[in-house]
Amino acid sequence: MSPRILVFDSGMGGLTVATAIRAELPDAELVYAADSAAFPYGAWPEAPLVERIAAVVARLIEEIAPDAVVIACNTASTLALAELRRRHTLPFIGTVPAIKPAAAQTRSRIIGVLATRGTVTREYTQALIHTYAYHCRVILHGAPRLAEMAEAQLAGAPPDLAAIAGEIAPVFREIDGARTDVVVLGCTHYPLLLGELEAASPWKVSFIDPAPAIARRVGAVIAGLGPGDRPGRLPPPVDGLVCFTDRREPGAAYAAMGFGRARILAMPVQS
Repeated sequence: MSPRILVFDSGMGGLTVATAIRAELPDAELVYAADSAAFPYGAWPEAPLVERIAAVVARLIEEIAPDAVVIACNTASTLALAELRRRHTLPFIGTVPAIKPAAAQTRSRIIGVLATRGTVTREYTQALIHTYAYHCRVILHGAPRLAEMAEAQLAGAPPDLAAIAGEIAPVFREIDGARTDVVVLGCTHYPLLLGELEAASPWKVSFIDPAPAIARRVGAVIAGLGPGDRPGRLPPPVDGLVCFTDRREPGAAYAAMGFGRARILAMPVQS
């Protein structure tokens, strides 16, 4: 029986992770879920967002019966991953800023971290810096509009390189004759704009996309599951299903990445 993997994000950003998982586990059944009614997560207060994520993920687990859940969202992972693991027994794979590999890769010891405003203020992010990048200068920047720009581009809006340049400018620093040489993409939406990010950069840097490492971790988790770790479920297979929490069409971006059938969970945001 093929493993069934649920990939969850607030919007389209987790498609970068889903694509990497498809490459790593081509026989897996993938279901993609976008909490589209609550997008973007970055501006939410913490407590209501944890409850929102927990409620949506619980509904998805009930509907899909996955073998594992990938939280393909830095904001959701740094905030709600511990709570999700507390409430459920199946494995969760999270997404956190790739500060450890950035610290290993940098030569200038100046690292930029592009993320949402919520992710850059989390204690989890600070802990990663103190543990792995204590010898580096780490410039954190909560880009206010970059995730929305990625969503808009996938929906067909042409990218505005000048606006993107303004969003990323704060992580490009020159300090004591050295300058930023590695930039962590701390939101899964951002690799969707990788070409635009490179074009808008004031100088060449290495952008770190966490998706391949996440996919390898998913493969290791799935390989470690025994027969008793997998939920019983009824057919039919659900590979290629995309779930939304408000009404919308899958669109060309989802279809191009192998998600063609849509299901609406109807979980509106309470005002």
